[in-house]
Amino acid sequence: MDEKFSYTYSAPTPSEREEINSIRSAYLPRKETDLERLRALDRKVHMPPKVIAIALGILGLLLFGLGMTLALEWGLLLWGIAVGVVGAAVMGIAYPVHRAVLARRKKRYGDEIVRLSDALLGEGQDGQK
Repeated sequence: MDEKFSYTYSAPTPSEREEINSIRSAYLPRKETDLERLRALDRKVHMPPKVIAIALGILGLLLFGLGMTLALEWGLLLWGIAVGVVGAAVMGIAYPVHRAVLARRKKRYGDEIVRLSDALLGEGQDGQK
């Protein structure tokens, strides 16, 4: 029996190693930094009020335009005025709704945002470095 076991090993080249690491990193769980968490919380505070206010503004504008169309084009003056007033009211409440939702979300996430920002700035509880 002259059968011999033969084993050959070759290490990956630097370019292969780089490719392997880039593929591997796509499958590893990503660690979120404190700054990324702070940015995400800030978006959570500011984005929903903006979306709600813009949606209300667009809805009010469409209703207002429908009211104008009813009154001016189709000759339904009373219906046009009623729908236009409703549209103007919806547009009018967009900003107060924005402020209310923003205040509620600041209250909800404010403590965590302040804690994270203090940690990032290296400040203690009393504001001193």
